[in-house]
Amino acid sequence: MTRRWVVGCMTGTSLDGIDAALVEVTGRGLDMRATFVAGVSRPLGPCAAVLRRMAEQEPVTSGQIATALHEFAQLHIAAIRAVLRDEHTPDLVCVHGQTVYHKPPVSWQALQPATIARALGAPVVFDLRAADLAAGGQGAPITPLADAVLFGVPHAARAVLNLGGFANFTLLPPSPTTRLDDIGGGDICACNQLLDAVARATLGAAFDDGGAAASSGAADEGLLAQLAAVLARQSGGGRSLGTGDELMEWVDAKRGVAAPTLCATAVAAIARTIATRLAEEGARAGCGPLGSVVVAGGSVRHRPLMAAIAGRLAASVVTSDACGVPASFREAACFAVLGGLCQDRVPITLPRVTRCAAPAPVSGVWCGV
Repeated sequence: MTRRWVVGCMTGTSLDGIDAALVEVTGRGLDMRATFVAGVSRPLGPCAAVLRRMAEQEPVTSGQIATALHEFAQLHIAAIRAVLRDEHTPDLVCVHGQTVYHKPPVSWQALQPATIARALGAPVVFDLRAADLAAGGQGAPITPLADAVLFGVPHAARAVLNLGGFANFTLLPPSPTTRLDDIGGGDICACNQLLDAVARATLGAAFDDGGAAASSGAADEGLLAQLAAVLARQSGGGRSLGTGDELMEWVDAKRGVAAPTLCATAVAAIARTIATRLAEEGARAGCGPLGSVVVAGGSVRHRPLMAAIAGRLAASVVTSDACGVPASFREAACFAVLGGLCQDRVPITLPRVTRCAAPAPVSGVWCGV
């Protein structure tokens, strides 16, 4: 196939919705080109409560799990049909599934793929982390190779920074000279998981909308030093982040602190940790100064966090929208690219990044082919 219409679907650890991205893929393997076509976001609805309880290791019956996964599949079907808009027939669907547990080598991306494949009449590839985990890797991050396809540029090193439940990055040397071994990446620290936990504890809200509370406060230097030390341990731990990394104990212990102060402190600690890690990784890779940092994920709408990150980096900071991929759909678009690579039998994980055994395995479980 010279052209494929591929849909990528992503639901993150924040459990705030499903993102579906339609991507036009031309070419095959590492020579492919990918163009973002359209994106749709849908709320998770009632099944989110059960998925959250699963992720928080609370008791749930098998019947509740099965029902929630059935509803979860129906929501995927609706989102995929909406992004296709009766204009395209999908050649492939790649679905992340909901991470309800991740502590390598054990991980669970919950999904009911057969329902999706049957409804859409298209093959579904899923569980993209499992092969890497089985090969001794961390199973994350798995987007660096997709980032190279979507965002690699000639003559300048670039970082792609995702501000999701956890902040993670891809380091891309100049694309004409890029070898797979030159691509870097990793998880950095809790991001939305921390910001949202602070908002729930101090504002009684699901999140600090646009960073309004954080912008009205100032970081407490003593608390900032404490929190930055915790996040630095996450960043330097050399592991993928997931279950158990929500920092709730630290947040619960600070409930007496004024909301604007705690929100601003969390922003400052996250920005410091991210800037330090990117500088360290760039120096280690020897790729020269970063020409730009492309930012995506839910927290691109958090104005104080974006300003704090930009203030600590020498490189220009742009959202992925400037590169043709809306920030809200970067992960879903990456999964569309990863699905195409899996279909072409290209290993999608990088031993340098996930620390799986080399050569990296071909990933993906298939349904409906």
